[in-house]
Amino acid sequence: MRTVAIVVAAGSGVRMGLDMPKALMPVGGRPMVAWSLDALADTEEVDGIVLVGPPGWEEDTSHAIGALVDLLAVVPGGATRQRSVARGLAVVPDEVEVVLVHDAARPLVTPELAGAVVEAVEGVDGAIAAAPLADTLKRADDDLIVAATIDRAALWRAETPQAFHASVLRRAFELADDETLDLATDCASMVEALGGRVRLVPAIAPNLKVTTPPDIALAEYLLRASGVLVDE
Repeated sequence: MRTVAIVVAAGSGVRMGLDMPKALMPVGGRPMVAWSLDALADTEEVDGIVLVGPPGWEEDTSHAIGALVDLLAVVPGGATRQRSVARGLAVVPDEVEVVLVHDAARPLVTPELAGAVVEAVEGVDGAIAAAPLADTLKRADDDLIVAATIDRAALWRAETPQAFHASVLRRAFELADDETLDLATDCASMVEALGGRVRLVPAIAPNLKVTTPPDIALAEYLLRASGVLVDE
């Protein structure tokens, strides 16, 4: 087994105004996490999947997934995103060479993108899906007056999936302090902090992160447009 994917699906859904975890809310008639699991199960470069689910919802999560994919493990998430990744990483077999981390909140991930990210790890410490910034950026002062316009030419928006040599990712988490585990927003920043080299993989197709209620309708539209979601 060379590559294992960790799907982080432990978010509470507070910003969505839900009474259920975000990963279990319906998107296109299925739990949102199902779309990511489908794509990663169809990714040739991925040999196994670990699902980090919402704590306290283990039975609901298992029921929602059913026989969708053959998972290596389902573990409850932690208090923060990175603590959830750490719990998933703890059950990844020792012999695994590459670990791919993906957020269930990005249901538009494709096998092509996931595979490209895994392949891009060759020769560097990690690789991440990313998109170049298209908007003009402003820096504001405390009074919300524009203080500067930022050159966006070399700026990219980090996304998931993100893949790393397993030894590199394990070391990043072993050396992480509580502040990092509580505040870091992605794995790449932790690897970068150790001097690791991380390659960007352009995400050509939309790779939307579902954060607010309107994002659900947009995600469903994009899934239909891509032909993945077919209305009966």
